[in-house]
Amino acid sequence: MKKTLFLGALTVAGFASAASAATLDDVKARGNLNCGVTTGLTGFAAPDANGVWEGFDVGVCRAVAAAVFGDPTAVEFTPTTGQTRFTALASGEIDMLARNTTWTFSRDVDLKFEFTGINYYDGQGFMVPRGLGVSSAKDLDGATVCIQTGTTTELNLADFFRANNISYEPVPIETNAEAQQQYLAGACDVYTTDASGLAATRATFENPGDHVVLPEIISKEPLGPLVRHGDHEWGDIVRWSLNALIAAEELGVTSANIDELAKGTNNPEINRLLGTEGNLGEMLGLSADWALNAIKAGGNYGELFEKNIGENTPIGLARGLNAQWKDGGLLYSPPFR
Repeated sequence: MKKTLFLGALTVAGFASAASAATLDDVKARGNLNCGVTTGLTGFAAPDANGVWEGFDVGVCRAVAAAVFGDPTAVEFTPTTGQTRFTALASGEIDMLARNTTWTFSRDVDLKFEFTGINYYDGQGFMVPRGLGVSSAKDLDGATVCIQTGTTTELNLADFFRANNISYEPVPIETNAEAQQQYLAGACDVYTTDASGLAATRATFENPGDHVVLPEIISKEPLGPLVRHGDHEWGDIVRWSLNALIAAEELGVTSANIDELAKGTNNPEINRLLGTEGNLGEMLGLSADWALNAIKAGGNYGELFEKNIGENTPIGLARGLNAQWKDGGLLYSPPFR
């Protein structure tokens, strides 16, 4: 198993070193952004009835497309699994990856990727049928567990069961849709993934109340967009497009007032963010209104959160760690100056 993972890392790293270091030029010449997303996770990234991709992670892709082109629809979405996502990015098939991907040391260093920020602070959890009568993950000795291959959840799961001196039988699956099917069919007692993914999956069930997310969170899973190593200019665009959404919420810039604020305010940082002062857009090789366009694509961070995964949606996620730093969360953008 270790040998296979090492060879996979070498393959991805080889792709990355050979990848073009001029992604922005390629994107502009093509006329659209190629963004890698999940194969389908309600609230985060999934096509609607008309085949239009929508969701919290999709919003990050559209913000970057809007920053570059002034058009949030100038993006093509490529579904990727836990196994295929890194090769798709390293090979240049996609320009950025925006799906539930955890920032780890080996992915940053060994696989030669650059994480450009965190758009969701998460942790791994467990979901079980209510009828199983289990109230704690420590009661899962001997359970069969559905787990996506090629993910951090595999090692986390092994570590947790080993530390608690209990055993499990893994049921490997490749996509969230397959996990849902197997879990509901009774092929596994437990489904484990990021807690946000469990909430999103449970929301699609016919009877969500028949399933329980156990209280244990067994890991840190900082999820965020990533690009290839070696193209810092492109990394800056993706990083600061995400920061623009976060800063906009902190500064009170919303879909409703952004056009009015773009006429100029007495707050210099809002003016720099929206391009009425300074030359931040020029520094990125973009137009002065790049951040304004990114924010208008789907709203600020809070608007994106509440619309797609917030407490008033079927996903029902509270802000928690994903609240602004001023509100007791971890969300924090460096200054626009």
